[in-house]
Amino acid sequence: MTRSADHVTAFYARHPISAEHILAKIEAARGSLDGLRPEDLWPHDQDHYGGLAANDTLAARAGIVPGLAVADFCAGLGGPARYLAHRYGVTVTGIELTPARVAGAQRLTAAVGLAHRVRVIEGDVMAVPLPDASQDVVVSQEALLHVPDKAAAIREAARILRPGGRFAFTDWVAHRALTRDETETLWTGIAAQAVQTIPGYRALLARCGFDRLHEDDLTDEWGGILAERLRMYRRLREETRAAGKPSGDEAFYVAYVKLVELVQARALGGVRLVARR
Repeated sequence: MTRSADHVTAFYARHPISAEHILAKIEAARGSLDGLRPEDLWPHDQDHYGGLAANDTLAARAGIVPGLAVADFCAGLGGPARYLAHRYGVTVTGIELTPARVAGAQRLTAAVGLAHRVRVIEGDVMAVPLPDASQDVVVSQEALLHVPDKAAAIREAARILRPGGRFAFTDWVAHRALTRDETETLWTGIAAQAVQTIPGYRALLARCGFDRLHEDDLTDEWGGILAERLRMYRRLREETRAAGKPSGDEAFYVAYVKLVELVQARALGGVRLVARR
């Protein structure tokens, strides 16, 4: 199967969590969107594993303090970017490939009055539209699996970081070689371009001029989160089917089940890596 960026953008364009979905839920609960604060979005716009606690751990590992310039690779709807800007007093530029996610991020950011501190722009993390040595920190959460050339993305992080700047990210990793069927299922269902290994990431970081500072194996932690999410997703599918409504993207469901199986078998896992330029 040809690995096309269009498949990645289409996957996120139809993702069930959107700016419209988030704002509709909040409006239904509050009765109005007037006076919306960043904190009002946090229960809805932190789709990465571990939520706000994962943001705080990444920020601590990366040494994020007020006044820094931060780039968020594969920023999605901008949830972590807004959290870091509001909680830590930094300025964040998110790079996001999917136009619908960029528009959604801009809408949510404007709704909570953070447009002066957060911008999410359309771009490819393999060719980042930011100047050399313009950022103090680069972050990314569970997104580099969608990037076909991870070395290019890491080189771009090195390019835009100032000397001494830090690159802090989490991503899926393979603990064993995946079969062709496993690879195709993950590509078809969740647009996973390729999955790196932990030693592979170590080598890429070193090759791109980074000194590795922290490494945390997140496989067990993510395994529990994934299993709970799958149980929740199955309940929702059953409820929608009972109501006679479409039960969601079948390819996504098949891939998600396979993902959980692979993590529980420790064939796949997660890692948090922090390195210094």
